[in-house]
Amino acid sequence: MHDWRKFDTVLLDMDGTILDLAYDNYFWLELVPRCLARDRKANLAEVTAELYAQFARVQGRLEWYCLDYWTEELSLDLRALKSASSHRVRYLPGAVGFLRTLQATGKSVALLTNAHGHTLEVKKGVAGLGRWIDTFISSHEFGAPKEAAEFWVAAQRRLGFDPARTLFIDDSLPVLDAAAAWGIAGVLAVTRPDSTQPHRVVERHPSVPGLGHLP
Repeated sequence: MHDWRKFDTVLLDMDGTILDLAYDNYFWLELVPRCLARDRKANLAEVTAELYAQFARVQGRLEWYCLDYWTEELSLDLRALKSASSHRVRYLPGAVGFLRTLQATGKSVALLTNAHGHTLEVKKGVAGLGRWIDTFISSHEFGAPKEAAEFWVAAQRRLGFDPARTLFIDDSLPVLDAAAAWGIAGVLAVTRPDSTQPHRVVERHPSVPGLGHLP
């Protein structure tokens, strides 16, 4: 496991790294299917299967993360649904303690997320992320997800970090693969992004159960 204290810049994912992915899994895998089934007066299992197939068709692309794209595709007011369900947003265990420690070091810290800008603003407000982090970037600003090299080019241009002196922590293996391939020296995987689910086994990157397990 990387010693985060040896890096000048620490880049953090939001959902599944700082915030509990349990909310997002609830939103997309339970709440949205229920709302669709209700609105369409259709069988929940059939609606869910169709929705999962739609997700799979754009997985890894920016559309997969885009609230406006899914609002149009599903004819649901997802912004309103996000706001109405935002009371479920929670920090992962140990995340606040790590953020407090990180803030005290004076290191350059930024949050990089694939979340849509509206989702980012909702979660910033509910969780108070601005207490710990000054710089926030949504991949939608760059028109490319974190899985794409174009994102990392744009992020480096915006933030001015030295890839050789940078640590990036995320729960998505494809995203970590992209960061490492682009040249980020330190990549660290979170193995328990959803507090309601068991730990995952991660072999191709250094890993940690959560931010609270970092020294």
